[in-house]
Amino acid sequence: MRHSAFIFDAYGTLFDVHAAMRANAGALGDRWEAISATWRTKQLEYSWVRGLMGSYTSFWRLTEEALDHALALHRIDDPALRNTLLDAYWTLDSYPDVHETLERLRKEGTRIAILSNGSPDMLAAAVDSARLGELVDDMFSIEAVKVFKTAPETYRMVTDAWDCKPKKVVFVSANRWDVAGAAKFGFHAIWINRAGLPDEYANYAPDRVVATLADL
Repeated sequence: MRHSAFIFDAYGTLFDVHAAMRANAGALGDRWEAISATWRTKQLEYSWVRGLMGSYTSFWRLTEEALDHALALHRIDDPALRNTLLDAYWTLDSYPDVHETLERLRKEGTRIAILSNGSPDMLAAAVDSARLGELVDDMFSIEAVKVFKTAPETYRMVTDAWDCKPKKVVFVSANRWDVAGAAKFGFHAIWINRAGLPDEYANYAPDRVVATLADL
């Protein structure tokens, strides 16, 4: 079945969350990958914990808090480097196949949007930096509902705004937990499994698993 509406997660799906650390690997040394992994893990953990507590704060603030923890864990006390890493997060590299894939979908008449935990200004900066603006129809930030994915109301923003049923939408994410949330909501969920990870959340399986966005 061909679908006319595709929703993409942003961080980890369109934008490489490790690009900021990679760009500063010279200052971080061979620890940069471990530090970056901690940063990303804590960023997500903080969103889930705050969601369960009912204590919303912006995704940007969680990103700052997660970086502070990662730097402290690895015993790095360098305010200038911290600021450099945070600045780099606003202009993360997109994955190499992103532009071509969105352009192809656009030529097929597909409606394209982003649904992300990221705040509107973060998303606007990332999209502008990656030159994706002309390929994206809408950007949905969970800031509008002030609860993080995988809460159902985050996915409902799309169906409410577009006045459509979930089954009419394809949701694409590289984050398996996000795919599970989208599948439970009723989207046709596609998992971009770049790292060849084992499956999980068996009750909420993706409709399709691909290795890259180009495989869509």
